[in-house]
Amino acid sequence: MTLPGYDPADFPPFAVTVDLVVLTLRGGELHVLLVERGAEPWRGHWALPGGFVRPDEGLDAAAERELAEETGVHDVPGHLEQLASYGDPGRDPRMRVVSVAYLALAPDLPEPRAGTDAAQAAWVPVVRAQREALAFDHARILADGLERARAKLEYSSLATAFCGPEFTIGDLRHVYEAVWGATLDPRNFHRKLTGVPGLLVDTGRTRTEGRGRPATVYRRGDVTTLHPPLTRD
Repeated sequence: MTLPGYDPADFPPFAVTVDLVVLTLRGGELHVLLVERGAEPWRGHWALPGGFVRPDEGLDAAAERELAEETGVHDVPGHLEQLASYGDPGRDPRMRVVSVAYLALAPDLPEPRAGTDAAQAAWVPVVRAQREALAFDHARILADGLERARAKLEYSSLATAFCGPEFTIGDLRHVYEAVWGATLDPRNFHRKLTGVPGLLVDTGRTRTEGRGRPATVYRRGDVTTLHPPLTRD
């Protein structure tokens, strides 16, 4: 369709990209999925997986395609949502680029394999990733993604997705500690979690953890929103 009086050449070049903050727990530590850029700009630097949106695809489809092409990770089974948009004029030296960032949270994600223009792909501990000189403005996007993930654990039952079908309060506490990067008081945490109606279902079984007394085994209930929220203080 041609619009009278409209010429695309009258406007400067402009592109849209997608970037993904993909978080998972590995060995009890929070990891983020990064790729090493194999092309300029920022060749040789770690970056979040992502790339340009094609003219014939939507944002969600572009995010899924770029994740699969650059890392080999398909069909993230956990939580995926739009995080924010980033459009500072100088964020990409090639041209004016606006990026729509996504946040993905999932347990037990596979080992990545690099593809397209990525030299390598790897799960990197978040504490290490935050010390890296990430490409573009990806350090800011990662920081925003981490804060969104930490906030979600305050008011949602998302942490239970990182446990098996059955788990103890201790298992859940380890998830919170890994994502929040903080040590929590076991008794206070137990009181808060068991005080949320419908969040946990007692299986009637126990499990011995370390040298402590047997811990109650739970499965997740139907509640998805924590009320009151579980604050980090």
